[in-house]
Amino acid sequence: MTGYIALSAADLALGSLLVLANALLSLALHLGVHRRLLIAAVRMVVQLSLMGVVLTTLFSHVSPLWTGLAALMMILFAGREATARQDRPLAGWWSFGLGTASMTLAASLVTIFALTTALGPDPWYDPRYAIPLLGMILGNTMTGVALGLHSLTNGVALRRSAVEARLMLGASRFEALGPVIRDSLRSALMPVINSMAATGVVSLPGMMTGQILGGVAPMEAVKYQILIMFLISGGTGLGAVAAVLGSARRLTDSRHRLRLDRLTSR
Repeated sequence: MTGYIALSAADLALGSLLVLANALLSLALHLGVHRRLLIAAVRMVVQLSLMGVVLTTLFSHVSPLWTGLAALMMILFAGREATARQDRPLAGWWSFGLGTASMTLAASLVTIFALTTALGPDPWYDPRYAIPLLGMILGNTMTGVALGLHSLTNGVALRRSAVEARLMLGASRFEALGPVIRDSLRSALMPVINSMAATGVVSLPGMMTGQILGGVAPMEAVKYQILIMFLISGGTGLGAVAAVLGSARRLTDSRHRLRLDRLTSR
């Protein structure tokens, strides 16, 4: 016994029939998402396969340099994805730079905190622990940052008159944008709040399920999942606050004027 059930290519092919079924439903119901669904599925398979090769190499060469380079690539791709989800991104490199910097700060701090305290692998940058942990935290932080920035830029554009009225009455930039900022942060945090509220009753998270299928005792898998949810919550909150406040500052100038000319529209 290996402690887990090995999957063959035929097993994966059987699973892919469910994706094909969804594509057929899209065609039958004229949803128009079949092409994107199939492209996303192929992209996922290719990306995960490449990641499997990369991780196999990283695990055999424990080095802070290679671990750092892998983490950097993950963060850059996450920044691109977060930027692509904006209807009104900041002009120039600001949208990519601000989102990426916020995710780098949040995900790096939370991951290093976990590696040097609760998990404590030796060395702490061991890619077997660092890369999967960073991936889980970064993925959720990316969602929070994307939702926060999307809500902020759209909210400012829709409430332009109210914001400018507050500014003319003497409010500071953050006072005038306060309601929009709060709504944006609520949007950013809502997915992780819902996830924590439903975990264990409605759903068993993928990491916990994978550990159990891999032979880990259920209570040990539960403890790991609780830690991961705490880390995800911290990373999402820190990243969203940094991105939203930074974007709010960019959308105003030193004279506390609203600068919607710094937004672009897709």
